[in-house]
This record gives sequence, C-alpha cells and structure tokens, in this order.
Amino acid sequence: MLNFFLADARDGLGPFLDGFLATRGWTPVTLGFIAMLGGILGMVATPLFGAMVDASRHKRLLIIVPVVLVNAGALWTLVSPDNLSVFGGQSATAIVGAIIGPALMGLTLGLVGEKKFPGQVASNEFWNHAGNVVSMAGTFGAILMFGERGVVVLMLITAVASIVAVLAIDPDEIDNDVARGLVPERDNDNGPSGFAVLFDNKGLIFLAVTLLIFHFGNAPITRLVAQNFSVQLGTPFRTTAITIGVAQLAMIVAALAAPMLIRRFGLASVFIIALAALPIRGAIAGTLTSFVSIFPVQILDGVGAGLIGIATPIAAERILSGTGRFNVGLAAVMTVQGIGASLSNAVAGWLTQIGGYSLAYWVHGGVAVLALLLFLATRTSIAPDSPISRVRGPKAPAESP
Repeated sequence: MLNFFLADARDGLGPFLDGFLATRGWTPVTLGFIAMLGGILGMVATPLFGAMVDASRHKRLLIIVPVVLVNAGALWTLVSPDNLSVFGGQSATAIVGAIIGPALMGLTLGLVGEKKFPGQVASNEFWNHAGNVVSMAGTFGAILMFGERGVVVLMLITAVASIVAVLAIDPDEIDNDVARGLVPERDNDNGPSGFAVLFDNKGLIFLAVTLLIFHFGNAPITRLVAQNFSVQLGTPFRTTAITIGVAQLAMIVAALAAPMLIRRFGLASVFIIALAALPIRGAIAGTLTSFVSIFPVQILDGVGAGLIGIATPIAAERILSGTGRFNVGLAAVMTVQGIGASLSNAVAGWLTQIGGYSLAYWVHGGVAVLALLLFLATRTSIAPDSPISRVRGPKAPAESP
C-alpha cells in the first residue's frame, strides 16, 4: 500500500501547481522556468542520492524524510503563493523529492530480489497510478465541497498514511546487498564495482540518451494542457484532476499489460510502444483545440509514460546486474532524462509565447521520433532479454556496505 499513498504524498502540489498559479496571473514562461529550475536541482541531487541509497541500510528513512519536507513545501506554496514560497518551496521540493525514486526502487529490489523485480515494478506502478486516480477523484470532490482547504486535508492524510506504510515494512526483510544490485550466487568477492562501470556501459548510456529525448518531448505536454484549459475554464484544480485522472487510468491499464508484453514479446516491445505513442499524442494535441481532446491526448500519455516508467528500472537492473551499482546507475539515468525534461519546460514556455499551445505540442511530439529511431538502432543493448551476467569492473575501494 506504500505506492498507493505515496502517489500523492511524494509530489506535494504536483500537477496542480501549474493550474493553481496560472489562475493567479503566472505566465507560461514563468511557470516553465519554475519547472526547469526544479528539474535542474533535482537532476543535480539525484546521482548523489542514488549513491546514498546504495550505501544506506536505512532505506525506510530515505522515504519518510522527503515525504515530510515535500508536503511542508507544498503547504507553504498553497497558503502563500508569492515568489519566495513558489521558487523557494519548489526548489527545496525538487531536491528532497529526488531521493524518493531511487529509494523506492532500492527498497523494492532488496525486498523481492532480482527474479521477482520486473513483476514487482509493474505492481508498484499499478498501485501508484491507482493512488493517483483516487487522489484526483478525492481532490475533485474536496474542491467541490470545501474549496482549496480540501486539498490541504488530502495532502496531510496521504503523507501520514505513507509514513505509516513505510514503518510497517520490516527492515530485517530488506537485503541491502541485493538492493544495490549485487547477486550473491554470482558475486563471490562481496563488493561493488567501481563507479567507472557506469561510464563504460553502452547500454546504460543509450538508455539515458533515449530517455533524455523522450522526456524532452513528453514532459511539458500535460503541463500545457492543464494550463490551457485551467485558464479557459477558470477551474484549475478540477480541470487538472480530470486531465491527470485520464492519464492515470490509462497507466493502470499499461501497468497490467506490461508483464504480459515483456513475457511474450520482450522488454524491447514495451519501449517501442511507449516511444511511438508520443508523436501521435503531440499531433492530436496540436490539431484538436476543444476540451474533449484531453481524452486521447492523456490516454496516450498513460500508455507512453506508463510503460516507460516500468521498463526503465527493469532495463537498468538487467544492464547493471552484478555490479552493485544499480541505484546510482538508475539515478544517473534519471538525471540525464531530467535534463531533457528540465530544458523542455523552458522551451515549451517560449514556443507557447510565440506560437500558442498548438506549436508547442507539435514540436515536442515531433522530437520523440528521434527517441524511437535511436532505440530501434540500439535496442539489444538497452533492453536485454535477461539480466546480463558480466565480469565486473575494478572493485571499489573498501567503503560503505
């Protein structure tokens, strides 16, 4: 149940931020800059936190502390949406929130092991998206009945529930060696590889670049849809709840389908479907201007982003199996994809200013074609059919466990 409650608690205001600020006079360019700043700060912090997760034997704490701080920052912004709270709160939220992803993946691998990891990742994503759907519905209802105060109550409930769910995990059931990507039956020297293994690995590099391009194209579209219709309709929380809720429902279906697709067609098939969805999404968003367009646009977001969210950690685990550097390697990939997402927010704001929302949709959807072509050319390195049994690089100096 941790993933169910963490879906809302890990992001603070999350997708509601743009719609909330847009109705208070904040421009697309400024909102794009805020998102870019947060992305850059999170990008810088993520590899450091990935290394921390690899070394730490207190992985539960690495989820609890960020949840508390992220929600405190969100409440600050909601109560007083001025420059200090928005820029300061969102910057702090981006930094501390960057640890939750690697910590959750490390915790998952340490609990279930290598063989069960793909299935558990899909299960995590299912509950995560189910939590988001319930959160969106709860927010919609809370706004209708109590106004924006209802959002505060929901944030507090999910934060407390997430902390309780983390504390319910028995720390003795977490294998911290397995959690960092060591495989006891294969790795006889009981130590991680040096960090050079991350830079010498072509599969990891191609994965990172592919995701950089994908997230450059995909990241701003939902934000722009929420901004556009929030301003048109004057209902930021309800509009965003519908917009995100449609995508989350599609992601639930994607999470249920992913294990079958991987078993029957291989991991590469999941990447191909996900990468192909984005150009179609951009074309639909750029062509249709009525509110009803959010349904196909956000369904395709659910397919693309949902499948990518499942395939990425599975691919990283297979590529880095036996190195003992899974969490920092996954964090490095998340950092590179964060570069694409961060830059895209500023570019999307600029494109919207000069040519309207449709221009931004067409450009960002079109960029995703490059990600698909790169993956097709390098798919055997990015998406091996099973964990790679490798001769590990030079062992790291005697360090943390």
